[in-house]
Amino acid sequence: MTRTAQLLFGVLALPFVVLVAGCTYQAVPDPAVSAKDAEFLAVVATADIDPDFHRYRVDDPTGQDPGTIVVDTQHRYLYLVEPNKKAIRYGVAVGSEAYGWTGTARVARMAEWPRWVPPADMVERWPHLRPTLAAGGVEGGPDNPLGARALYLYQGDKDTLYRIHGTNEPSKIGRSVSSGCIRMTDIDVIDLYNRVKVGAKVIVM
Repeated sequence: MTRTAQLLFGVLALPFVVLVAGCTYQAVPDPAVSAKDAEFLAVVATADIDPDFHRYRVDDPTGQDPGTIVVDTQHRYLYLVEPNKKAIRYGVAVGSEAYGWTGTARVARMAEWPRWVPPADMVERWPHLRPTLAAGGVEGGPDNPLGARALYLYQGDKDTLYRIHGTNEPSKIGRSVSSGCIRMTDIDVIDLYNRVKVGAKVIVM
């Protein structure tokens, strides 16, 4: 399905969602993107994503302060808390049961189209990644598994090695499949990146 068709489907599906949910859902428009973003996004794989995992403004279910990111791993949602008891809800893919992570962290840094270097524990599990590690990782771009943006999560000064990032496999959104990181569609992670600041609190539960 093309991006235009996906957006149209989302708009058509919205009245149904609003009717069922008692008018608590509001579609959030796509963010503006750079020329580089547009070039890369044009060749990234697309997927038919369940409308439940589209981007919506909803009543905040978390009770956290505005600016906080809350990841509900059970239901595969990420919430960015806003003022006035609202939140933007995004669909995500989360870590499989064996590799998932929960806890409280902060966004220590953020990057656009970041380089991906497989961590040592991943290489140990999947030896086929050794050449990728030896080559210094994968340059940012449409073939990079971190996608369009990455938010790096730290506890104090220690890197947790977990990220909130885009994906070149959007069909996995709404599933428990990753190696522990929180995956979003590229357009959603761009939207989140534009709204979040370094130092933001992140709760993964």
